[in-house]
Amino acid sequence: MSELNATAAALLGLLHDGPATGGQLVAGAGERFGAFFSVTRSQVYRELPALSKEGLVRLGKQGPRSSQQYLITAAGKKAFKTWLSSEAGPDHLRSPLILRLVHAGSLTVKQRATLLESARASYTQQLDEAKAATKAADGPYAKAVAEFAQAQAKAALKLLDSIPQS
Repeated sequence: MSELNATAAALLGLLHDGPATGGQLVAGAGERFGAFFSVTRSQVYRELPALSKEGLVRLGKQGPRSSQQYLITAAGKKAFKTWLSSEAGPDHLRSPLILRLVHAGSLTVKQRATLLESARASYTQQLDEAKAATKAADGPYAKAVAEFAQAQAKAALKLLDSIPQS
């Protein structure tokens, strides 16, 4: 088995909780770590066959509308544990907002204002959700991650506040 990528590892981590379909994995990823690690539907459906081919997951029950359940195998659990204990390497920020801000000079004044207003609303909501997650956190790791999500939302709002309104 080649080294797991972070998306594959995220899926194996979710499958530790029990069998899931691709759609359930997409939803679970959004709920569990969407504030700091995005997993798209296309990534999930690209990774699942590869994980199956490597013997890290196996097919489970066929669900309604041809949905396919996946289960983690013993080899998958071992590969996930190896990934968890390996060197994390550098984090790579992928922010559609920051990418838009880099190119905001190509927008009209009104378009820039709309971009900033929309982003501010989104990050304010993320901050509120992160605060709630911090209060509801079960254990020190979940609390630390929720606090990180708060700090990230606050940093984004600070960035937005630093941009002139013209």
